[in-house]
Amino acid sequence: MSADCCSAKSTTLEHLARQRDQRRVLVIVLAINAAMFVFEFGAGVIAGSTALMADASDMLGDALVYAVSLYALARSDRWKAGAATLKGVVILALGLGIAVNVALKIQSGVPPSSTLMLAFGALALAANLACLRLLWRFRAHDVNMASTFECSRNDVIANCGVLLAAALVWWLASPWPDIVIGGLMALVFLRSALRVIRAAAPQLRAA
Repeated sequence: MSADCCSAKSTTLEHLARQRDQRRVLVIVLAINAAMFVFEFGAGVIAGSTALMADASDMLGDALVYAVSLYALARSDRWKAGAATLKGVVILALGLGIAVNVALKIQSGVPPSSTLMLAFGALALAANLACLRLLWRFRAHDVNMASTFECSRNDVIANCGVLLAAALVWWLASPWPDIVIGGLMALVFLRSALRVIRAAAPQLRAA
């Protein structure tokens, strides 16, 4: 009986320690994304880059996503599934926002500053790779952390798209690479939103 008690206590302590680790990681990645939103969105406005502003908006969305993840971390499976669903809705809204931004950029037709795109795109990529590395070991822990990892992985894809757009804008002196990459980013976010919502919905109903 004593052995059973010790085993149960050990399992509880391990679970709490894992939650502390998750909370610490989420606080760090939240701070990184919030700071990068301010820097990158400002650079996107100055550069006139749809892709850069879209990537910055995604940073803001992720900061909100991580805040929701922190709130749901120690709660029930229903709360975690609900948090994952909310994150899917946030990603969906970002994808639609990027699509609108792309349409506005097509109307203006002004090429963005490739230098600013390259500089801040590279900075954002470094920040998101650091976040992805921190979240890697929690990616399959539960639906809440899995959806959080999904958001961070999307960021890395978006950053690579910004860098590619910057290189093509510099080479072609045209706004179209920025427009095309922005459109592709919108499609990636919309697809990811559907995946997150689809994964969370059965658990939300079951809970």
